[in-house]
Amino acid sequence: MRVVCVIQARVGSTRLPAKVLLDLAGEPVLAHVLRRARRIAGVDDVVVATSTDPADDLVAAMCGRLGVRAVRGSLEDVLARYVVAARETRADAIVRITSDCPFLDPARSGAVVRAFLSEAPDYASNVMDRRLPRGLDTEIVSMAALVRADAEASGEDREHVTRHVYRHPESFRCLSVRGEGEDLSMHRWTLDTIADYRFLCAVASALGSRAPDAGMHEVLAVLEAHPAIVGINREVRQKGA
Repeated sequence: MRVVCVIQARVGSTRLPAKVLLDLAGEPVLAHVLRRARRIAGVDDVVVATSTDPADDLVAAMCGRLGVRAVRGSLEDVLARYVVAARETRADAIVRITSDCPFLDPARSGAVVRAFLSEAPDYASNVMDRRLPRGLDTEIVSMAALVRADAEASGEDREHVTRHVYRHPESFRCLSVRGEGEDLSMHRWTLDTIADYRFLCAVASALGSRAPDAGMHEVLAVLEAHPAIVGINREVRQKGA
């Protein structure tokens, strides 16, 4: 089975425009996500799915500088964009990662891929029963399920790509891969607002040279040692998914 990680990215974020191009510890946020996605065990290729909107020429250019292929599709219909990316990369299964998660943990993502390959569901993720910090989100869906969702989904389900699949368990076999240990879902390590950006910069600064490769437990250790950092984006509310 050919597994392709598709990272969706665009510059038109409503709350923090061009967030994936912002500098974090000397590199664009997108570079951090790419590095970590490439380390996910079981993934054969990594591509960025951006839109054909001229504004996203910036994303495509950044991909060129980072040495990753950019596949371009619909701006609003993200599900259709994923289908294009899956077909162009000859994927049998797609790992969905968003470009605003610079502290993605390859080990946690790899656990989702491993469970999918072992159990052979239509869909697996660590978000249906969230126990990990927001920002470590990983989903994997079979090509057959993705194509079926493309044929059936409408409205906001087309923006959220996999939502049609996991909201119809009567039609798709869905597997929840829960994080081990304590519930860490109250943590927010994703980038959607300026407060999130300040939080991520503070974490990266505290990590120093370890920032590019730090896993979940290293970030948790920083937050335990510097509890004030947690408060930087505590009040940010996640947009509906």
